[in-house]
Amino acid sequence: MAFTSLAGCTAFDTPADPHKPVAGEPASGGEIAQSDINRIATLGMRDNFASLMRLADKLYRRNPAEWRKTSSTSRDEALGQIRGAIESRLPWSELKGQRDIKALAFALNPDFNGDRVAAFIVANADMLVTAHGGKTSFYLLDSLDAQHIFNAARNMEIAAWMLSNRRNAAGQPLLLADEINAQDRNLSFEREFGKIIGRLDLLAAAVTEKYRRAVITYVQNMVGGVFLQFLPVR
Repeated sequence: MAFTSLAGCTAFDTPADPHKPVAGEPASGGEIAQSDINRIATLGMRDNFASLMRLADKLYRRNPAEWRKTSSTSRDEALGQIRGAIESRLPWSELKGQRDIKALAFALNPDFNGDRVAAFIVANADMLVTAHGGKTSFYLLDSLDAQHIFNAARNMEIAAWMLSNRRNAAGQPLLLADEINAQDRNLSFEREFGKIIGRLDLLAAAVTEKYRRAVITYVQNMVGGVFLQFLPVR
């Protein structure tokens, strides 16, 4: 599954600037074949992948031993490998053929001994794409299942909880993430997960409204056609 519509999106590569003014995406010919929901789903997928890459960067910074398990010579190179795996949707070898939620469970298994950061992020991305019907860009003939998207949001909540609470046999966290102690208060991981969960929940709600709103719009147009007519003035 190609990520052609995402290739030129800088949000996938760069952190959000809180002081940057809001700006829409440049118009493209493909948008003609997209409904409002299609467009929201496409942008939501782009932003969720950007969030996953930010999480990968944060996790590598706190857990540098993970990227050093790979053949990469730097953290940036390891991040590039993750990005490439997400874009290509090719199987991640360390997940041993597992996909979707099975891959996510495998990545969070205490016995997993590969690059857990990469496995965790790639598994999350695969789960999100699966929940969206195997697609990352959406057009008029595409359909979305609100329940699957809602379930993906709950899966992200579970993954975030496991990341914070699951321990290995020695009682150590599988990966260092959020931290609250007398000296530090780092909840940036929780906030990034929250953004993904919020986008998924909003999309699930919007998809459930899609057909009801279509009926309401049809009725409004009919009513408007009958009552909202100009009256003769002479």
